[in-house]
Amino acid sequence: MNTHRLPSVLTALLVSLLILGTSHAQKAARQGPKLKPDLANEHYGPHERHVLDFWKAKSDKPTPLVVFIHGGGFRAGSKEGISGSLFALLDKGISVMSINYRFSPEVTFPAHYMDSARAIQYARLHAKEWNIDPKRIGSTGGSAGAGTSLWIGFHDDMADPKSEDPVLRESTRLSCMAVFGAQCTYDPITITEWIGEAAARHPALEGFYGLKWDQYQTPAAREMFKKAAAITYLTKDDPPVYAFYSEPRGPLPPDAKPGTGIHHINFGIKLKEQMDALGIECTIRHADEKPNTGQETNDFFIKHLLGTK
Repeated sequence: MNTHRLPSVLTALLVSLLILGTSHAQKAARQGPKLKPDLANEHYGPHERHVLDFWKAKSDKPTPLVVFIHGGGFRAGSKEGISGSLFALLDKGISVMSINYRFSPEVTFPAHYMDSARAIQYARLHAKEWNIDPKRIGSTGGSAGAGTSLWIGFHDDMADPKSEDPVLRESTRLSCMAVFGAQCTYDPITITEWIGEAAARHPALEGFYGLKWDQYQTPAAREMFKKAAAITYLTKDDPPVYAFYSEPRGPLPPDAKPGTGIHHINFGIKLKEQMDALGIECTIRHADEKPNTGQETNDFFIKHLLGTK
């Protein structure tokens, strides 16, 4: 074996994983037993991908709920990728749900977000039947699922009390978010400034917006980027965040391939700066600290959904 080639080979492998929207943290989190859901492929909407799985915690009282939103660049992935470590929450009296949503290029912003929000509203509509507490719902996920969690969590409540659809009358608000490789913005101009152009040229972004790179500078595109950024909606009444990153720290290499940096910790650093200024809890962790992310994630949910450690 030519050991001189190892660094470049490892770099190429890392970039491949990033472009697929799958971080090392997400893969590690998937290790663990998968339990049969109490509800499998429950339809929360009309599309074939409007389905969810639900695991009901045993409790005499309504339980909190943690919602898993999968990653995959808004164009791939599945609810079956749920982190196995989340099932330990069932023994703590926290129910779990995992959802699918529509993909690019069939749909563009904000459809992916709105599908995920609808799944949360659907759970609230069935709160009594499922024995969940509609006031205690958290969200988790990696990459696209992480960005979606932050966007829903920071956005003003999207409930429409006058809607003819009973699902859409329910609240979209969250109590907390634990995310992996999260992007607090999908604005390619901001991403270029914070991280580098390689990250901004992630191929999934064109499908997410339905735009090509040479269309990014138009006023309409800039307005869309602002609306798609979770950090746009951040206010002092928003929920706490736990965020983990595994991509290397520091500047991107000059020859970085498109997509490199899309899970950079700078997203978390910028988010924490603004959340700290508003007095909101925001914990940022990196793989170089060697945290037990599964345990820390569950502890975070137990603290904020049950009020205990």
